[in-house]
Amino acid sequence: MKKMLLLFAAIFAASSLALAADTYTIDGAHSSTNFAVKHLGLSIVHGRFSNVSGTVLFDERAPEKSSVTAVIKAASVTTDNAMRDADLNSPRFFDTAKYPEIRFQSTSIRKASEGNYVAVGNLTIRDVTKTVEIPFTLAQGKGPKGESRLGVEGVLTINRYDYNVSFDPTGMVVNKDVKIELSVEAAK
Repeated sequence: MKKMLLLFAAIFAASSLALAADTYTIDGAHSSTNFAVKHLGLSIVHGRFSNVSGTVLFDERAPEKSSVTAVIKAASVTTDNAMRDADLNSPRFFDTAKYPEIRFQSTSIRKASEGNYVAVGNLTIRDVTKTVEIPFTLAQGKGPKGESRLGVEGVLTINRYDYNVSFDPTGMVVNKDVKIELSVEAAK
């Protein structure tokens, strides 16, 4: 009987831990994934991906138990220039016909300071997955219907060559470093 009670206690404790994280769905209408890259060493070209989705599991009491999964439809890339957008969709850049999604899956989240965190995870672009760190801020609030919402702002820089986005291997026309700015809103 004692073993049975211990087993039930262990199952209850495990299920309580699993239930501690709240599930939030990324709100694509209020989220953006923007990028900036230097052109000819003279100007910065800005673009964005307009289709982002995913799930955030957030444990306010233990942020290290939180996680995020995000998916970007690569063909949703736009720079407000149809010719450049077609080029970005081509095999010279994202090859969206062959690699339709860009994915991020966190492996850990740590609190850096009050309201500041770092997500470590796997970023997949084309056929390459690399571990990246994304420093981000987190805000909590309520939506128009009273639902709990999260706001996340993060910035990272990647080397596009690391992901086989290797058009212009000299980096003279399009710089190798791409700054990515994330602004994500998620609803419970």
